[in-house]
Amino acid sequence: MKELPENSVDLVVADPPYNLSKGADWSWDNEVDLDGFGGDWDKTMENWDDMGLEEYAGFTQSWLSEAKRVLKPTGSIWTFGSYHNIGIVNMVYQMLGVEIINEVIWFKRNAFPNLSGRRFTASHETLLWGHTGGPDNREYTFNYELMKSLPFPEDNINDEEKQVRTVWDIPNNKSSQELEYGKHPTQKPLRVLERLILSASNEGDLCLAPFAGSGSTCVSAKLNDRDYLGFETESEHVELARERLKNAKEKPDQLQNGTSENQGTLNQYD
Repeated sequence: MKELPENSVDLVVADPPYNLSKGADWSWDNEVDLDGFGGDWDKTMENWDDMGLEEYAGFTQSWLSEAKRVLKPTGSIWTFGSYHNIGIVNMVYQMLGVEIINEVIWFKRNAFPNLSGRRFTASHETLLWGHTGGPDNREYTFNYELMKSLPFPEDNINDEEKQVRTVWDIPNNKSSQELEYGKHPTQKPLRVLERLILSASNEGDLCLAPFAGSGSTCVSAKLNDRDYLGFETESEHVELARERLKNAKEKPDQLQNGTSENQGTLNQYD
């Protein structure tokens, strides 16, 4: 991201490591690891997801500083997180002068159960939506009327033609087309990303995914007529994302047919 010019990006959608690795110093009574999510989350236990608190705070400040630098005055940033990391993300937002617009709870009614029986089922993730203008300069894009009218029949909390609330009931399901070329252990469904992108950007805007993973943000941007730019460290995920982007022609749940001519770039970095 350091090579990108200032004020060049309209929307950042960040899905950083949640720092939920079992090797990290997160424990309950020094016995039970705070993995919390179960299932495929255990597959994310890599070195980049195993940091101490100070290291993770520094890591978050580093990438968020760059995201703030490249955002336009009308731009904003969405960041995914869980209870493992979202408090640190919130703190760094405020340290850097990123005003929080909303905290959104993504409720997953089909969440993986807690098999140990020692805690409640972790059935939500948190999203922080912020902008860089501060309370005196709130020029960020928000497509309020579109959000009210956009059909999301799977969301049992938000009714069409009413103001969208900050709890979203969108199942953590991926359609067959989303998994056709492989999958990422923390892959986000396109329906969640579609709501983020349509809410905070316009056609032709540039969407940046600093942690591109399998390319879901870039795919959603392309299908919704936005340009995109993604960065990813893992070569296997880069190839998966490129394959998905090459074949991205239809929105999830077939809400809209047709192809997209929007262009973008997915880069691998060390």
